[in-house]
Amino acid sequence: MTASTMRQLRRFHLYLGILFAPAILFFAFSGMLQTFDFHEVENGVAPPKWIAVIAAVHKKQNFPKPRPAAAKPANAPPRAPARDKAPVAPAAAAHSPFALKVFVGLMSIGLMLSALLGIAIALNNKVTRRMSIVMLLLGTILPIALLIF
Repeated sequence: MTASTMRQLRRFHLYLGILFAPAILFFAFSGMLQTFDFHEVENGVAPPKWIAVIAAVHKKQNFPKPRPAAAKPANAPPRAPARDKAPVAPAAAAHSPFALKVFVGLMSIGLMLSALLGIAIALNNKVTRRMSIVMLLLGTILPIALLIF
């Protein structure tokens, strides 16, 4: 490849990276929270609302919907315990996912640091700074607009 072609490829890579950097930061952070189950209800305690919101955006590309309370019919008889079912055997010892969760957490941190470093490098280049700012703003505003509208 010629030097001109490589320069064009580097610039294309720069602009794509800057455009998607805000989304990479968001999904790496929200994915890390989900990896460690911070978005789950634990012991009847709901997670903070901001975690529930970003988890819903990450998983469903939408804001969380309020769940209607389960209505119990007023004249429904109480459920009798099932006696005719066979006892459930205890589950076999499962492989612990902790090591993989730590790896995914470190990968998320590395991805966020890499994206932040890429933004810093792009904004430090005087030749491409203006277009980098435009792409960064576009990469921030466009997903928010698509989520809201």
